[in-house]
Amino acid sequence: MRARSALAAAAAAAAVLATTGVWAHTTLHRQQVGATHAQAESQMERVLDQLYRGALPGGFGPLPYEVVISGRSASGGASSDLDELGSRQRHLLPAPTRWDPWTIRTVHLPHPPGTPRTALTGRTVQALTADIQARDLGHDKAVSMAIADDGLLRVYVLLTSPEADHVMESADRVVLMTGVVGVVLVAVAAHTATRLALRSVKAIRTRTAQVTARQPRERVDVPDTRDEIAALARTINATLERLDAAATLQQRFVADAAHELRSPLTTLLTSLEVALAYPDRTDWPTAVATAARHTRRLRSLTEDLLLLARLDADAPGTAATSVDLSALAQRLAHEREQAEGHPDVRPDTPGPAFVSGRPQELERLLRNLLDNAVRHATHSVRLTVRVEGDRVVTSVCDDGPGVPAADTERIFERFTRLDDHRARTSGGTGLGLAIARELAHRHSGTLRGRLIW
Repeated sequence: MRARSALAAAAAAAAVLATTGVWAHTTLHRQQVGATHAQAESQMERVLDQLYRGALPGGFGPLPYEVVISGRSASGGASSDLDELGSRQRHLLPAPTRWDPWTIRTVHLPHPPGTPRTALTGRTVQALTADIQARDLGHDKAVSMAIADDGLLRVYVLLTSPEADHVMESADRVVLMTGVVGVVLVAVAAHTATRLALRSVKAIRTRTAQVTARQPRERVDVPDTRDEIAALARTINATLERLDAAATLQQRFVADAAHELRSPLTTLLTSLEVALAYPDRTDWPTAVATAARHTRRLRSLTEDLLLLARLDADAPGTAATSVDLSALAQRLAHEREQAEGHPDVRPDTPGPAFVSGRPQELERLLRNLLDNAVRHATHSVRLTVRVEGDRVVTSVCDDGPGVPAADTERIFERFTRLDDHRARTSGGTGLGLAIARELAHRHSGTLRGRLIW
């Protein structure tokens, strides 16, 4: 990651510095070209003034120049750098064939044999040119300069300056070196900054790796930086808190389940061992009935545990359909009426109450609530289903001793029994209300207990 960050920062810096370098080069080149053009025009005016005075100029002006006369092989005057190329013996630039006003031409500078190679030889450059007709000089001046009466003079001032070229080369070197150094510095800075930033991430990763099942309460240190690293540390701590809570809940659930399973198994095993030890004195129908009762309790507890495991895993159930809770409540109440020895169950269902849900799970929800109410009722249970706006409210009330206000939330915890001895003898597993709440949440509903006087 450090290398990728450094490369990305270097690439971005290179793009920015390259753009800046191109802009600086273009701007400086434009300035140098403008200055050279102004310098060439000034030098051209001085050369022309010298010619109009009747003298062939030689060796003045900062820019290379040459005066070419039609009909003559040698130049009529040139700067010293063009003299080195043999312009005194033969002019280097083309002779005029017709008169033209001031203009800019593209010319090629040859490399005559026997002459040294200079910065100008073999180059194609632009030149400012101006033509003079011999008759404009006057007869006497033309004769003094050995120019025919119908001759032409052309002055070339090259638009190239050694000083300007040197400035551009120096500037390009500076820009290049600055760009390279800048890219390297940015890459080093990015690598260092990333390494320092990842130091906290490494510490968080190391501390997180130390969290094990034996030490689930380990937490990472939150740096006092108020940045993304601190937010990451807080998020990891929150995740560890949830995992710790889930692990604690799972351990408690396993321990409670083992305890709940052990009690009926112990009772069942004891009764069977006694019956087998004294077969001639055993009331076998009673013994078998007792074993069957404990087996049914084990089956009920096992089914509840499997259902809770499926709900915890959020396993998909059957497809949701439209269910009339009023009709479901009436059917469950009618089933209770058929059973003997149970409190009276009175349904209160003013009209249909349709909800979207899974029929089997909704039936299990109402059945668990009804079983719990019947188990604690003295004489009667009232099962109410009514529509309130866009909601369906179902309430199950019994006339039993009720639930203390402090325990109205605790009764929905798994394996909770407010009267442990009574609950065990009456067959409750302590999972019915917990399953009912999970099923209510699974259907985007709520379930809570309330004490009514």
